[in-house]
Amino acid sequence: MGYFDVANSPLLYVLVAAGVLYIVGLSAVFLRKSWRRCLELGISKEKLSAVARSSAVFTIVPSVSIVIGLFTLSTVLGIPWPWYRLSVVGSVSYELMAADMVADGMGYGSVGEMAAQADHTVFGAVMFVMSICILANIFAVEKIQTGMSTLKKKRGDWGTIVNSCFFLGIVAAFTPLIFASGTVYALTFLISMGVAALCALCMRRFHLKWLGGFLMSISLIVSMAASVLLEQIF
Repeated sequence: MGYFDVANSPLLYVLVAAGVLYIVGLSAVFLRKSWRRCLELGISKEKLSAVARSSAVFTIVPSVSIVIGLFTLSTVLGIPWPWYRLSVVGSVSYELMAADMVADGMGYGSVGEMAAQADHTVFGAVMFVMSICILANIFAVEKIQTGMSTLKKKRGDWGTIVNSCFFLGIVAAFTPLIFASGTVYALTFLISMGVAALCALCMRRFHLKWLGGFLMSISLIVSMAASVLLEQIF
């Protein structure tokens, strides 16, 4: 039994499908309860339908970047596990970072090199690290978000500045790791930043607010294409 025999096993597909169906069912229950409550409050069905249509559009458009991330992760982690992670609790950046940590801890140069090995226990380690590390969000993210919101209400502009500094700190923590990974990683990162900045400039200059929903998708597609070209050059 090899790495991808486990990563794409029928049993894992069944377990992941069960988890995703549970989340979909839970969402459907809350949607039904919310719809009924809105009708009780006197909100018309026409308004509810309009809100549902607009919400569906603004949900589907940003999910393009998630689909791209699924294609990216499936090459090294199979299909079912990234499907579950990106559908329920994970993100593209976190999943790749966690997998890279496992690869580095086991002495491999990259996630791709780790996946090329026939050892199925390696994939078990990847699943374990991804599952354990994300649990920190359960205990920390709510308190952090509440604290940030409270600070913003009490201190006004200072609260906004602190909130921005928090996210800049996260970016600053990951940036050195990207540049230390090699020339291709660094250039790909810079290209993605440039594309995002260009999109933001177009949004402001030409008032293209709708472009915000595609910003991450465009950055991902362009930077991924650029990385393929950079791999050939370097």
